[in-house]
Amino acid sequence: MNQAIATARTYGVRIEFADLGEWGMDELRSEYDAKGPVIRINARVLETLTPHEMGEFLSFCIGHELYHHREHLHEVERLADRADREAAANDYARSLIAAS
Repeated sequence: MNQAIATARTYGVRIEFADLGEWGMDELRSEYDAKGPVIRINARVLETLTPHEMGEFLSFCIGHELYHHREHLHEVERLADRADREAAANDYARSLIAAS
């Protein structure tokens, strides 16, 4: 099983698909909501991908947002700089993909 999805299940984090709106030049791929907890994947982005691209995209998004869930749980330190937090979330996502 995909490591990102398995990890989300372990944490009890739901995964949903939603239209996350228009972001102009930027692209919002996914978001984390601690109140669910839930990870929402942007359906607008999925519509632009080939079936082959979707698997890695989903794994990356889920892994990235799981890092933020781990911040929320205080399992990892919340870095002061937003860019550093996002880079750490990307690194965590890549590690889950590599473990799959």
